Parts: sequence; C-alpha cells; structure tokens
Amino acid sequence: MGNKPKVEIYSDGACSGNPGKGGYGTVLRYQKQNGDFVIKKLSQGFEKTTNNRMEILGAIVGLEALKAPCDVILTSDSKYLIDAIKQKWLENWIKRGWKTAGKKPVKNVDLWKRFLEAVKPHKIEYVWVKGHNGHEFNEICDKLAVAAYNGANLEKDDGFEGE
Repeated sequence: MGNKPKVEIYSDGACSGNPGKGGYGTVLRYQKQNGDFVIKKLSQGFEKTTNNRMEILGAIVGLEALKAPCDVILTSDSKYLIDAIKQKWLENWIKRGWKTAGKKPVKNVDLWKRFLEAVKPHKIEYVWVKGHNGHEFNEICDKLAVAAYNGANLEKDDGFEGE
C-alpha cells in the first residue's frame, strides 16, 4: 500500500427475519502519528430489509465516512460481499448488464452501484472473517448492528423491494 492514510474498516449486517428489521454496524480504526488509535463506530437500523443489504451498506457507510483517499483493509464476515469482489461476481454482473450468470436480475443493484462509487478513491484489501467466532471488531460490529435494528430510530430502506 502507498503513502495514503491507512484505515481499517470492519462491517457487519444483521436482520431479525430475512427480510425483516435490519441494521449495520461499522467500525473505522486508524493510527495517528503519535501511535494512538482512533476508533469511530457507525450504525443504523431499518424497518424492513435483508441481511445482504445490511452487509453491503455497512461497508459503504464506512467507505463514505473517509474524507480523503486511503489505503483500506475492509474486513467483513459476509461471503456475499467479499466473494462479489474476490470472485469477480460484481465485475461479471456489470459486464452482463446487471444480470447473474443465470440471466436473472442482480439483487441490490442500488447498493452495488453506491459501493462502486464509494471504493473509487481508495486502494482496498478485502478480508473475510468467520462471523460469531471471537474476532474482536467483527463482534463489536455485530452488536452495533443488532442494537441498531432493536433501536427506536428505524429508517425505511428505500431500495428494498420485498424479496
């Protein structure tokens, strides 16, 4: 990675029912020049959504919170999110006009397009971790996501189409 600021982003999505109430939890972590770590936590709950939408949105919100181009390590327990990048699903969906290999419309296109915009200024390394397996920041993100959908200020997920 280059001379840009180095930031770790951890994100997780959760739903109660799928679809159902959902939320994301995101943690940004970076080290200041004096060696101290700065941690920022972000979360939001939604009235009705899916787990996959929350997984993508958690990553998007973390990336959108960055104020300058950064070297990012993005860590998620979502195979859907990480495989979409590493297995080139996203690249292939775009080539096929947002259709799957089976010629069906890709789900969550609104979020994938927003994700593509959010990643543009950054150099990103994608890391998958097993969920609910004791990874410190993944566990924090999960707790934030669950607390968000159990909270009072649930938003409407305008992109959710009721799968």
